[in-house]
Amino acid sequence: MSLATKYNPQEVENKWYDYWMKHNYFHSVPNEKEPYTIVIPPPNVTGVLHMGHMLNNTIQDVLIRRARLKGFNACWVPGTDHASIATEAKVVDKLKQEGIKKSDLTRDEFLKHAWDWTDKHGGIILEQLKKLGASCDWERTKFTMDDDLNEAVTKVFIDLYNKGLIYRGYRMVNWDPSAKTTLSDEEVIFEEKQGNLYYVNYKIEGSDEHLTIATTRPETILGDSAICINPNDERFKHLKGKKAIVPIANRIIPIIEDEYVDVEFGTGCLKVTPAHDQNDKVLGEKHHLEVIDIFNDDATLNSFGLHYEGKDRFVVRKEITKELEKLGCLVKIEKHLHKVGTSERTKEVIEPKISAQWFLKMDTIVKPALKAVLEDEEIHFFPKHYNNTYRHWLENIRDWNISRQLWWGHQIPAYFYGDGENDFVVAESIKEAVKIASKKLGKELSENDLQQDPDALDTWFSSWLWPISVFDGIRFPDNKEINYYYPTNDLVTGPDIIFFWVARMIFAGYEFRQEKPFTNVYFTGIVRDKQRRKMSKSLGNSPDPIELMEKYGADGVRVGMLLCSAAGNDLLFDEELCAQGRNFSNKIWNAFRLIKGWEVSETLEQPKAAKIAIEWYQAKFQQTLKEIESSFEQYRISEALMSIYKLIWDDFSSWFLEMVKPAYQQPIDINTLQSVISFLEDNLKVLHPFMPFLTEEIWQHITNRTSEEALIIAEYPKTIVVNEKLINEFKIASEVISGIRTIRKDKNIAFKNQLEFSVLNNDNITNEFDAVIEKLGNLSKINYVTEKVDGALSFRVKSNEYFIPMGSDIDIDAEKSKLEEELKYTEGFLKSVQKKLSNERFVTNAPEQVIKNERQKETDALAKIETIKASLKSL
Repeated sequence: MSLATKYNPQEVENKWYDYWMKHNYFHSVPNEKEPYTIVIPPPNVTGVLHMGHMLNNTIQDVLIRRARLKGFNACWVPGTDHASIATEAKVVDKLKQEGIKKSDLTRDEFLKHAWDWTDKHGGIILEQLKKLGASCDWERTKFTMDDDLNEAVTKVFIDLYNKGLIYRGYRMVNWDPSAKTTLSDEEVIFEEKQGNLYYVNYKIEGSDEHLTIATTRPETILGDSAICINPNDERFKHLKGKKAIVPIANRIIPIIEDEYVDVEFGTGCLKVTPAHDQNDKVLGEKHHLEVIDIFNDDATLNSFGLHYEGKDRFVVRKEITKELEKLGCLVKIEKHLHKVGTSERTKEVIEPKISAQWFLKMDTIVKPALKAVLEDEEIHFFPKHYNNTYRHWLENIRDWNISRQLWWGHQIPAYFYGDGENDFVVAESIKEAVKIASKKLGKELSENDLQQDPDALDTWFSSWLWPISVFDGIRFPDNKEINYYYPTNDLVTGPDIIFFWVARMIFAGYEFRQEKPFTNVYFTGIVRDKQRRKMSKSLGNSPDPIELMEKYGADGVRVGMLLCSAAGNDLLFDEELCAQGRNFSNKIWNAFRLIKGWEVSETLEQPKAAKIAIEWYQAKFQQTLKEIESSFEQYRISEALMSIYKLIWDDFSSWFLEMVKPAYQQPIDINTLQSVISFLEDNLKVLHPFMPFLTEEIWQHITNRTSEEALIIAEYPKTIVVNEKLINEFKIASEVISGIRTIRKDKNIAFKNQLEFSVLNNDNITNEFDAVIEKLGNLSKINYVTEKVDGALSFRVKSNEYFIPMGSDIDIDAEKSKLEEELKYTEGFLKSVQKKLSNERFVTNAPEQVIKNERQKETDALAKIETIKASLKSL
């Protein structure tokens, strides 16, 4: 294959992705190898790729590609979630644009439209993930509404119902008036909002006296069932047993007593609306109050709203305030900051509503999940501080409202045969339901006698089974695949769904398989812009990921995102990071082109500089490899990448290649070239998980490869003992080379002019790297001397002094002036350090390492002053 002069991601990426797909490298089947399994957090079927998906799936791809290289049977299961609320809303909106109302359709007719929409839009995000390089096992792609997954959900519902863990009951629930469905507590976001506190007078029956009530929701006055006072409140003792008149409605309601009332809040007495507040509901049950629901499902007022019937709740709030004022009942309005619950999905303000719903008991199901994370540590969270978040939620958990008033989703497998509260049976099919109901009633029923519950299950009730159901472990709990791939290894997700999904998958794992669903959970941060705002379409601050990849290449974008993405920390996205990733691609490509451009000699002897350079890079690579392994163990993916970045940019490209490259128009010896190629291949292996396209392109250009030799399935480098001594010796040598180059630059000494070099070896360092210093400093020879060299330019590395004879073209006066200025600065610096060290309070209180650092600064400054003075003396 010919080598392009410039790396072009657009020409490379599709080629290699097609190649990987053609050879089925992503596909996994159970075999004798150890499995490594990841299940994708299934994106909504409504979704398109955004920056959060980019970050999450890049990390997953890094983990799966690395596992594949390390010899595991790597399996990454992709799929999508049916997203009941979001998808139904989109279908309803589409139908509305076509002049069709959902209410005019049968369930089957509506579901046909929903499936048509899903078939058209559902695969977009998965196709976009391929552009990113995601090496999912696409043959395993699942959808939460697939027949087998649907059957699994039904089986689980029935199993939990038969265990007594699922029940149906009238409860106060969170109602989303926009989606017209209930929500679980976790789907409600409470936000502090500026509202008003309305003070309203209620007339006491049979007198001219009034009682003032403070409320944030004057529209609910029409649903009042009582006024409650604290029995210990002396101000209202005379009202015990009396009644009040509800303004506008003119209904007579009792005045009740309960210590629940906070005598310090508002006016010290409370209006009780059992249908529209959880605490009021408790009071209503305790005092046997009437329940008056004033809202329709869309939060307009019903017939109990009197002349406000059909109007939206917030419109009524304004209008009823004016009417109360007109009637003389409105005392005053105060600004009031309070928490308002909004729907996580539609952003609509939720309404508390009493409704018959299905619930899953949580008190016992959470216990194994708590133990697994917090006691036994079978499951590890990264970062670990999410353990506290997890503990708090599980220890304060309420029963899970699992029913939704939607058609798109898994229909609840309950069948009603009467109007009574318990006139239903739970079964896998209507035929089975008929048998059970007939037996229950003691008479033969037909399918026409039963009606299936029209509600669907909460979307999360299917996705909590995801690690099990994608391997068909619910329907066939002892099948070969579930036994091989489960439990999975790593889960990569956002902390915002730790309750919705992560915790619930843990519940399901222990409930249905008596073991954990995964071992490690890596929580990514939120992708934000440079102003720390969360990226969103509404703010217009989120770039199009596809456009980014077209501009910078998929590898460039992957690197740009990961370099600043520590586990659990938000990523402050800057497009310049993608440019940095692209520049890294170009750096690697140019280094490869340099290597490919060398002519090779099979007879040339290996130079000393090349030999020691090879030994050093072997040690440096192994040191970095251990850093990479350590970072992965701690799920510090960005740190692993930074280690590789520095290794390739600095150590390989900037130092190693300079040390081994042949002189201009001269060949390189075969032994050195073979080592260079071997190191390049190792570099590509550790980089491949992060930059799959570029690395495969270079790998395939190095030599002709068979499909069995593709980089994606190559063998990951093995760790060996690191020669730390050699690494430390090179660090000194590199400082010496930098010192020579600095003098050349400062004194305008052309690099083509060879220099004689003298070393006062106070540190007794080895001469291992002298050949390298000679080559990279263009020295004629290196002399080891026992005393300072007069009439020479000098610099220090540690305690060693290095001398370069001054040429005739050096401006002595200018050099002297420069050295005197440097001496003055260094003496001032030394004085400030010594002042700090002479401060007894500082020395007593400062940490030992800080003191140690300051003493080192003092030593270095003293040595530098001595060198400068020696240089001045020699002028």
